[in-house]
Amino acid sequence: MVKVQPVTALSIAGSDSGGGAGIQADLRTFAAFGVHGTTAITAITAQNTVGVLAVLNTEPAMVLAQCAAVLEDFEVRAVKTGMLAQPDTVVAVAELARAGALVNLVVDPVLVSSTGHSLMAEGGVDAYREALLGFAILVTPNIREAAVLCGLDAREIRDYDDMVRVANQILAFGSTYVLVKGGHFASEREVEGHAPDVLVGPEGVTLFDTARVDSLNDHGTGCSLSAAIACGLALERSLPDATRDAKSFVLAAIKGAASWRLGQGRGPIDHLGWSGE
Repeated sequence: MVKVQPVTALSIAGSDSGGGAGIQADLRTFAAFGVHGTTAITAITAQNTVGVLAVLNTEPAMVLAQCAAVLEDFEVRAVKTGMLAQPDTVVAVAELARAGALVNLVVDPVLVSSTGHSLMAEGGVDAYREALLGFAILVTPNIREAAVLCGLDAREIRDYDDMVRVANQILAFGSTYVLVKGGHFASEREVEGHAPDVLVGPEGVTLFDTARVDSLNDHGTGCSLSAAIACGLALERSLPDATRDAKSFVLAAIKGAASWRLGQGRGPIDHLGWSGE
């Protein structure tokens, strides 16, 4: 049997004590793709399937120390950011990117939890726009995050054309691609019954449209999607192909966990195919 050495990816994100999102979801996603996962933890959250109870931010210097420890020892092929928690951390990560240390950078601009808890301190949105987004190969906001980044009300984003419009606005901040995710809020808009994502980049506009899965277990889908795309990039897939693979992975993981009852709220997805779906 030929033994294949795994490639390495880095997640710069927060810890979810409930295990559904953040660093925990990223590491399971990396494992599912056969990628070695390394981490820099930006915040410790006390959370479960119902909500976020408390957050303790990591000092930016410690975030940088974790990144440095990984980057000086591993050949990191792709990097994703999740919850960065505070503007100073966003700027610190941007300086690493400016120095060329964060290859194939996927930025998931985590601003608020799915239960409505703010996950970014004041000034963080400006820090993303002015410091970090320009170094990303891909930015992956959901509709609410896209609206915030564009200074809009999320209710103004109602259909495919609106998603393309805000994607182009975010693209102007300097990233190569933008993927606006429509899944979480699809039931409130004209795309009811679907979970459309819109990718805008050098090839133009690509619509990834799948049927919406009726499940309470969708916690961490955004984290998992961006981590899966980073895996694809680490494995030398093109960005559109990595996105397509990631969408398929997350859809299968949501379907696999649809009957699970882990916790009293919105539970995790089946990253590792335990359900056999």
